[in-house]
Amino acid sequence: MAVIGGTIISKLHLEKYVESFVYSNTAAATAENDVPEMTKQERVSFAKEQVLDIIHRVWLYVLVGVGIGAAIHNWIPESIITAILGQENPFSVLLATIVGIPMYADIFGTLPIAEALVTKGVGIGTVLAFMMAVTALSLPSIILLKKVVKTKLLAIFVGIVSIGITIMGYTFNAVGHWFI
Repeated sequence: MAVIGGTIISKLHLEKYVESFVYSNTAAATAENDVPEMTKQERVSFAKEQVLDIIHRVWLYVLVGVGIGAAIHNWIPESIITAILGQENPFSVLLATIVGIPMYADIFGTLPIAEALVTKGVGIGTVLAFMMAVTALSLPSIILLKKVVKTKLLAIFVGIVSIGITIMGYTFNAVGHWFI
């Protein structure tokens, strides 16, 4: 999906819709070439710092995801979940994508929710569509992207990603039973 979407955007020659400051940032390119050699101890220390940073940034989302997953698993009857997001509802992938957009979580935060939805009988494609929408089309992600791309490119990106998520969702719903 990413390769096809990137190819489409590349073929459309939309570079003029990227904010100009993005192209003028030479500091990042220079910094990549000036990477100092690190000792083994410095690498271990750096790795520990990065792990702690990641844990610090995602722990709340994982906790919220586990809470939502537990709520879905324990309090929402399976009949309601399957009526809304089950295989019989032809709009389940679209609904899951739309529901995922206003949320924000990283992939770790969506895993407990995904597990609860799968155990309640939601199709794997619908669950994947939800997870992809939460991570790729969340409002905070779109707001951050808006800072570096103009509205036309952002709309094209959202359209391509939405279409890709929908195709992937319906495809996995159609053939997902082969993988489970």
